[in-house]
Amino acid sequence: MMRIVLFGPPGAGKGTQAQRIAAAYGIPHISTGDMLRQAVAAKSELGRQVEEILERGHLVPDEMIGRVIAERIAEPDAAAGFLLDGFPRTVPQVAILQRALGEKRLDRVVMLVVPDAVVEARILGRAQAGEGGAVRADDRIETIRERLRVYREQTEPGAQVYREQGLLAEVDGTGNIDQVFGLVAGLLGGARA
Repeated sequence: MMRIVLFGPPGAGKGTQAQRIAAAYGIPHISTGDMLRQAVAAKSELGRQVEEILERGHLVPDEMIGRVIAERIAEPDAAAGFLLDGFPRTVPQVAILQRALGEKRLDRVVMLVVPDAVVEARILGRAQAGEGGAVRADDRIETIRERLRVYREQTEPGAQVYREQGLLAEVDGTGNIDQVFGLVAGLLGGARA
């Protein structure tokens, strides 16, 4: 049983690490970003609302994402544990997650620590490597900087709650994929072969 939350700024490599962690521990990787991108692609009402919010560089409101997460972690495949990537991001979301968990507890909260300059370079590099060099609205430097500002303002206080509970472990996210995964696996322990 392993219930994990993965924190880190945009461009920190959370998605890549989350996939590896989920595979190593045999738990589902629950990415709010993936769920929201699917809603945008489906052009649902939720998707249209999410797209407008993301284009401004803001976070999706708590009440909107909280309902989605509560339903997802109640599904049978998450009974033996899960890895949350992208939620909770704010102090109120920390409380929403705790209510959704009920008597269950998180095992560990991992924060990938990456300096802003590295984040900017990674996201811009990813955008330029895309098809035709087209830059998505949320990959412009102004939007990246706004996302980082919002992260510091809203997400770091949520991480502080877990720090005070003794659940938060910070990991240097500037290394390559294998190096970062090695650090994460070292502090989580017990990965299956």
